Amino acid sequence: MTGWTVQLRIFLLLLGAGCAGLAQAQSIYSCTDSKGRKLTSDRPIQECLDREQRELNPSGSTKRAVGPSLTAAEREQAEAQQRKEAEQNARVNEERRRNRALLMRYPDRAAHDREREASLKQVDAVIEAANKRLGELSQQRAAIDTEMEFYKKDPSKAPAKVRRQMAEHEESVRGQQRFIDDQQQEKKRINERFDEELLRLKPLWGNPGQ
Repeated sequence: MTGWTVQLRIFLLLLGAGCAGLAQAQSIYSCTDSKGRKLTSDRPIQECLDREQRELNPSGSTKRAVGPSLTAAEREQAEAQQRKEAEQNARVNEERRRNRALLMRYPDRAAHDREREASLKQVDAVIEAANKRLGELSQQRAAIDTEMEFYKKDPSKAPAKVRRQMAEHEESVRGQQRFIDDQQQEKKRINERFDEELLRLKPLWGNPGQ
């Protein structure tokens, strides 16, 4: 046997071994098409692009499941559904977080009632101070009115200082009244907030695991 012949045989043996290894490593795709036919191929099967296919190992075991190929519109719809589910999960988790925070702050009805009362008292103290200021302004107005008695027939003849004092006084009164109105609205908002929390807390007190 010549040297060239030996080299050729070695080359063919190596080539055969490589092809055998490639065949061993190659996957097989399997599916059942819309007509119920069991199909296999060495690549994804066109007849089963609308359904799941199994990629098999050379031993016949399942390597992985290959989902149906989606159109652009179907992919967009699937992605939108995934986003919707993610947003829903985020809302549920946030709801649970808020519930846990509420329960930690208000473990029972008495704790919630105490904080409501304390919040309202703070606003009442501010309103009381504003009413006290209105009383002081009322006394100041009495002094201004005494000076204006001399110009009752023609207020335009009153000194500029007195007229300025009257205008400033009236603006101060309006400001205090607006402030008191705002504080009354704040009390309303506080009660609404605590009422809303109470609706959330009542079932949680009975079932803290929610």
